[in-house]
Amino acid sequence: MTYENSPTTTTTVPSTPAPASPLVLGAMMFGTRIDEETSFALLDRFVERGGEWIDTADCYAFWASQDGRGGDSERVVGRWLAARPGVRQRVRIATKVGAEPLWAGSWPRVRAGLSRHAVADAFAGSLDRLGVDSVDLLWLHQEDRAAPIEETVDAVAALVASGAVRRVGASNHPAWRVERARAHAAATGTRPIDALQLNATYLRARPGTLPEGVVHPFGLLSDEQRDIAEAYRMEVWAYTPLLSGAYDDPAKPIPPVYDHPGSARRLAALDDVARTTGASRGQVVLAWLVAQGIRPILGGSKPYQLDAALDGVSLDLTDEHLARLNVAG
Repeated sequence: MTYENSPTTTTTVPSTPAPASPLVLGAMMFGTRIDEETSFALLDRFVERGGEWIDTADCYAFWASQDGRGGDSERVVGRWLAARPGVRQRVRIATKVGAEPLWAGSWPRVRAGLSRHAVADAFAGSLDRLGVDSVDLLWLHQEDRAAPIEETVDAVAALVASGAVRRVGASNHPAWRVERARAHAAATGTRPIDALQLNATYLRARPGTLPEGVVHPFGLLSDEQRDIAEAYRMEVWAYTPLLSGAYDDPAKPIPPVYDHPGSARRLAALDDVARTTGASRGQVVLAWLVAQGIRPILGGSKPYQLDAALDGVSLDLTDEHLARLNVAG
């Protein structure tokens, strides 16, 4: 069974779920650069093929909206949930707070931040736009040095205690603040941060550089962040894993931050594995990330991109494939 793609159509979910996919559907541009009809079609296809996690934020996508404020993405997801009876039981919703500009043009200098009141106010707005009474994962979107991390943990603890938040994650936070947040959660008996969301892909950026779109100094997955995730068995989610299509689109060059000899070796390994599997470079990258225990987030705008990504995360790389990819540099 398939869905109707019209945003105004109310329909039901397929009765037989597909096997769960590790791919996360990124809803960042829903309602701005991706129109509502296309957004609904992507969401429908994602669920049809076993997708579970939908990732959004209260600030998405302020830079592309008419008024310079976020909220469009959450509103589209909320309307989709309302138009698909029963689908809320099939999907998990993750949203973020902390990065919404206080007024148009104020970001990054002035944003909502992660104080106790800011977290409570922002999350209330998210619930309203999504049309739900709880989310499955609440991300602290960007670290806020103006707010003690203990205050932020206490603010989220109140939401967890109320049943409105099931899990807590940190996006674009240094490892030491995550450790400090977890220690305070343990001391106060509340749920600790158990997931990190950062920029990650197969290629490695030159030391001291950040890929385009990574605006926070701790937004690029580091060895230290990976280490703390492994030590505490935290999930790691990767945004922009496909370099916005540069792995496979000749019209999109690999970003300059990846221009170094190590990348040449890794791209050669990627090409070798792609040839032997019959997959694209991007699909191999997604499969490699999954093999590392990392959930990739897809922000594509076309159904064929979504299908290709779903096929990629289900690609079974052999030990030989992984060894070839991992020793490349």
